[in-house]
Amino acid sequence: MESYGLVGLAYKSKGIVELLKGENGFKGVLVEELEDNTIAIELYVILQYGTNISTVANNIIDRVKYTVENMTAIKVSKIDINVQGIRVK
Repeated sequence: MESYGLVGLAYKSKGIVELLKGENGFKGVLVEELEDNTIAIELYVILQYGTNISTVANNIIDRVKYTVENMTAIKVSKIDINVQGIRVK
């Protein structure tokens, strides 16, 4: 998916427990099915330096929600954007 200000997806930051257990992280997207047959999505992203973070995050949320709901007919109840880094050119 392309979106203005989005550089790419990032691995979720691991806590000390996960690091000690040697658990592998996942890259960028976590989807959870909820009890009401909807889904919640967490995105871990890297954004471009100089962009408005809230504007970019809202654009990503709108695009992901529209795409998922139209391609799968599954309702998206929540999308969280976690900014893991800022990339300078």
